[in-house]
Amino acid sequence: MKLYGEFTKEDWIKTLKIEEENIPNTFILHGEWEHEWNMDTWKNILVNEQWLPTWNTVIGEYNNRPLGFANVFGGPLASMIAHRFAIVGTKNFIQTGYYGGLSRNIQYGDILIATSAYMEDGVSQWYLPGETTVHADTELVQAAVAYCESKGYRYVTGSVFSTSAMLMETSDLVKDWSEDGHIGVDMETATTFAIAKKFNRKAIGLLNLSDHIIEGDTFYAGNEEFKQIEEEIDRRIREISLYLAEKFD
Repeated sequence: MKLYGEFTKEDWIKTLKIEEENIPNTFILHGEWEHEWNMDTWKNILVNEQWLPTWNTVIGEYNNRPLGFANVFGGPLASMIAHRFAIVGTKNFIQTGYYGGLSRNIQYGDILIATSAYMEDGVSQWYLPGETTVHADTELVQAAVAYCESKGYRYVTGSVFSTSAMLMETSDLVKDWSEDGHIGVDMETATTFAIAKKFNRKAIGLLNLSDHIIEGDTFYAGNEEFKQIEEEIDRRIREISLYLAEKFD
């Protein structure tokens, strides 16, 4: 009898009821509490025999290539997708979603291309015991940077601090994270990066500034500036993700 950590590729293929030719080379994991709008968006992007293996996941085709999308919130949920699909054969994982700003040198509209993640998410340590930082794939980062520059999209690169308890953030904690050199804080990137590294896959993070917490801004502060640009930056991040999915197919 096997337990989950002992499942092989064949075990997960059987469990997921997926044909090997339908396994996507790229999976986009989007970190957000609300999932319905994101699922509808990606169902409209992906075509041909769309398949929903779980409530938060859709697999279809984009330009004749299998592509997966999952709406996740926090490291544990991200791991449920990344772990299984890394084992069955997905090569590239793109973590999208949002980050709280930890640098005074960024502003709303800046895409954070995460080059590394600090592992306080509560999940990544199970995949990389004894490590504290996990890095993105250099080729994916370079390609994302080049694409943003070609399009004139504003971006920053650097480290994201992945936490497991967003609602426990305090001004003192945020100040410490900022002084340690982290550009932003999220809940999923370290998990996705660690699983990719564990199974010898590629991963990158493309994040949208949602609450500039080093400036005292929160989700609940009536941030009109972010609301005005959120949709456009989300669109740009989807565009970059689809570009990377094709380039690294």
